[in-house]
Amino acid sequence: MTPLAPGATIGIIGGGQLGRMLAMAAARLGYRTVVLEPQPDCPAAQVANQQIVAAYDDPAALARLAATAAVVTYEFENVPVAAATRLAGTVAVLPPPRALEVSQDRVAEKSFLNGIGVPTAGFRPVEDDVDLAAGLKSFGGSGVLKTRRLGYDGKGQRVFRDVEAGGYDGVCASLGGGNLILESLVPFEREISVIAARGRDGALAAYDAAANVHRDGILHTSTVPAAISPKTMDSARKSAFRILEALDYVGVVGVEFFMLPGGDLLVNEIAPRVHNSGHWTEAACAVSQFEQHIRAVAGLPLGHPARHSDCVMENLIGDDVLRAPALLAEPGLVLHLYGKAEARPGRKMGHVTRLRPAGA
Repeated sequence: MTPLAPGATIGIIGGGQLGRMLAMAAARLGYRTVVLEPQPDCPAAQVANQQIVAAYDDPAALARLAATAAVVTYEFENVPVAAATRLAGTVAVLPPPRALEVSQDRVAEKSFLNGIGVPTAGFRPVEDDVDLAAGLKSFGGSGVLKTRRLGYDGKGQRVFRDVEAGGYDGVCASLGGGNLILESLVPFEREISVIAARGRDGALAAYDAAANVHRDGILHTSTVPAAISPKTMDSARKSAFRILEALDYVGVVGVEFFMLPGGDLLVNEIAPRVHNSGHWTEAACAVSQFEQHIRAVAGLPLGHPARHSDCVMENLIGDDVLRAPALLAEPGLVLHLYGKAEARPGRKMGHVTRLRPAGA
């Protein structure tokens, strides 16, 4: 295909911090951006050229977005699939709506992954407490019960460890009733993630893996290099590429893995978008994950994913943002704040990346 010409408009569904960083990357490459987001003065709208203030599935807003943008992408995986499919009838939507359909339901996601030969934890659909009891029995009394849809940052989950029969009454109801999934509890050594991309021409690229640490279900730090073997890195890269090709994907994807003792990997989940654990690329690579995504959807050549520095990315959650002035006094630190007016517990307000020479 012919790449988008400078000055063309890229549509972004979602106006959070990821949309903000996508809009900034698009501007660097000479593109305009229009954001569809129901909340006015959202982080993305502060740096985009235009905002359409409407619900993500508003027909008139979707028609306006399609008429304005040469291509449409999104910053979060819970975009209504019907809305993305409607848009795709008149304008290119990248990544394709199929990626949303797969990633929005954990059972569909794991079934898809297993179907293309990418291993995951064991899982069972759960509709009620009877299903839960049977599932826990099959997993030796341990497992993680999750909502199949919409859970994020540790929300919508319940962990069971070595429980005996009984005592499940009301557990499923506490998570909203049916439409749940029970996953086997994985004895992982660490959590890692890989940010990978596929261009419109089918070209593939993957950044180095990051080792991730979570606090209260929210990503706290991502460290690169991840201190994994070349074999494990190669396995992670191949899994990410297999996912991209199976979905005929265009854009950046985040793939989260559990690393088992010995280095084998299980995919925890996929995110069809730029990803929090890839924010380090903004400071430690010549081409960030955000620019990579814009390059891909615009039909430009993918950038080289090599890093020039080792680093640790740390999220600033809630009142952590008050540390910003002191953090700026640190040498080798890159700060990015998201323009959110109110700091609330558990809310991502920004991130910092501490750089050090590669291999030091």
